Amino acid sequence: MNRRDFITTTLVSGLAAMATGSVFSKNAKSAEAGRAFKLKYAPHLGMFKNHAGDDPLAQLRFMADQGFTAFEDNGMSDRDVALQAKMAKTMQDMGLQMGVFVAHKIYWSEANLTSGKQDLRDEFLSGIRQSVEVAKRVHATWMTVVPGHVDLRLEMDFQTANVVEALKRACDILEPHGLVMVLEPLNFRDHPGLFLKKISQAYQICKAVGSPSCKILDDLYHQQVSEGNLIPNMDAAWDEIAYFQIGDNPGRKEPTTGEINYRNVFKHIHDKGYTGLLGMEHGNSKQGKEGEQALINAYIEVDSF
Repeated sequence: MNRRDFITTTLVSGLAAMATGSVFSKNAKSAEAGRAFKLKYAPHLGMFKNHAGDDPLAQLRFMADQGFTAFEDNGMSDRDVALQAKMAKTMQDMGLQMGVFVAHKIYWSEANLTSGKQDLRDEFLSGIRQSVEVAKRVHATWMTVVPGHVDLRLEMDFQTANVVEALKRACDILEPHGLVMVLEPLNFRDHPGLFLKKISQAYQICKAVGSPSCKILDDLYHQQVSEGNLIPNMDAAWDEIAYFQIGDNPGRKEPTTGEINYRNVFKHIHDKGYTGLLGMEHGNSKQGKEGEQALINAYIEVDSF
């Protein structure tokens, strides 16, 4: 599929979603709460379980009640199909837009895509095909891809070529559906030995793949650890960034608990016209309901630019 057809398909899909009850244009519960965030922050399951309980559907409703308009779930692919359908219905009813889920098996300690081995590439592409069905079921656009561990037996340039080739084949699967895999660079401290570490590296790979179905997930926590320079790096790679994730450093907790000036970062992202999602991929700095309210208050604070 060429870029023009891809854009047309995506636009038509987006207009259709808006027509089915204005799913993403408003959130009645947000209005009831009197809160409207400027950006689409996306919590995950478990973040508010002390308020909402263990039921995933109740947690989704609580998120919407607090003014959040998006949700992400790394483990969505592993959930029962019936639960996926119920979660999709609840998200639609509550005006929550679905964010990323993990699209394939991630190799944390051994080479897969970097190796160029056909069986491992086939396994990856099988995961991508299955993720297309999940994305359709839960109305998702983006899915996370992590190319895995370095291959210590190959030069980096050969590894990069192997990764690019695998991603091109994945794009052949995703483009007809208007879906986007987002490549996530991970930091060397928490995930030593992984192939993809920096935004510049992800940018190079996306340019080599050359598809609107292959973009960057800029996890600001990981990149603060790996390279810092958050705003200049996002500006340099802006045309290839499709998704952000959040976490303060050190600690990987909510904004205001570490060294990142998230109010300035979010203002910059907002001022650039970003309308995508920002996944809240972090823990709570405090326990219980008090900690959950502190997290909500932190987002209110950093969103007040």
